[in-house]
Amino acid sequence: MVLRTVLWGSLAALGWTHVGYPLAAGLLAATRRKRVAKADVEPSVALVVAAHNEEGAIAERLENALRLDYPRDRLELVVALDGSDDGTREIVERFADEGVRLLELPRGGKTAAQNAAAAATTAEVLAFSDANSLWEPDALRHLVRNLADPEVGYVCGQLRLEDDADGDSREGLYWRYELWLREQESACGSITAGNGAIYALPRSGFLELEEGSSHDLGLPFRLRRRGLRSVYEPAAVAHERALATTLAERRRKVRMLTQAWWEILHGGMLDPRGQPPLYFAALLSHRGLRYASGPLHAVALVASLALAPRDRGARTLLAAQLGFAALALVGRRRPELPLAGAAWYYAVVTAASAEGLVRALRGSHGAWAPVRDGS
Repeated sequence: MVLRTVLWGSLAALGWTHVGYPLAAGLLAATRRKRVAKADVEPSVALVVAAHNEEGAIAERLENALRLDYPRDRLELVVALDGSDDGTREIVERFADEGVRLLELPRGGKTAAQNAAAAATTAEVLAFSDANSLWEPDALRHLVRNLADPEVGYVCGQLRLEDDADGDSREGLYWRYELWLREQESACGSITAGNGAIYALPRSGFLELEEGSSHDLGLPFRLRRRGLRSVYEPAAVAHERALATTLAERRRKVRMLTQAWWEILHGGMLDPRGQPPLYFAALLSHRGLRYASGPLHAVALVASLALAPRDRGARTLLAAQLGFAALALVGRRRPELPLAGAAWYYAVVTAASAEGLVRALRGSHGAWAPVRDGS
């Protein structure tokens, strides 16, 4: 009886996070949409790019930032250099005459670099970007329009991942689904996570996070406890190239999911105190159960193996799991096959969630370093 409860409970949790919750969020967004009081404002903005060994991307990022459609006397560009040992510093220094400020720091991680950059500026709004993200000219204006609403403490834009035509990763497809879900959450009141490519917040809402935390995971739920919304602005567009292969994407996912588990285990992400009930339910459904997909699949497999000799339903479920694993293995060798390629991507990302949990339990923070194809 206990094993059956464990088996069906783990499958129900997986079904809810991957299917049930998105459907519920979409329905709720359609029936109780919460608006943002946007306005055409031009506060002073410090755009911070935290960088570590980004000599291959930083020049294009700064050239792109200098083309933003925003009053130049209201915009400060800051590169927070996190202990780089390549040519990033020399490249940034070439932009000094354009007003780009270099903040050279010892290696301490992305969050520490962002904390230092925020403390070194006085702008009314802090905007953040990755070193390999390219913004549309009007992206910053669309971000700050949301911050005219006093209830908004964080706004992230739309990151468009450009797939490699010769690659096998399904990250672009997954990301489009994630953006749709983020839009539903924003319409319901507040998103459960942002993204590091494009976001902004008023200085009054900035929180210095501890080592192991990240802005995209750590800010939205902490700000919600303060009564502030975190919203999604699809008109603020940034572009990045997706990693070409699923195995390259795996390295990034392991780092991100280690940070996610760190937030759950040490940052209080799933602490209900101070959270509105619906928002806490969204955190549990979208973040907690999604991050737990790897462990939940492992529990379901072990339970079905144990029950299979005496339970027909468990044998059927075991056969389905083994069939999916076989399809994923086909996808590893033949990623161009749509279902097999998607199964391989899901299997790799799900395994990364389990590896992230193990690393977090061992005390890892998910060390920050750029992940590029071939690195």
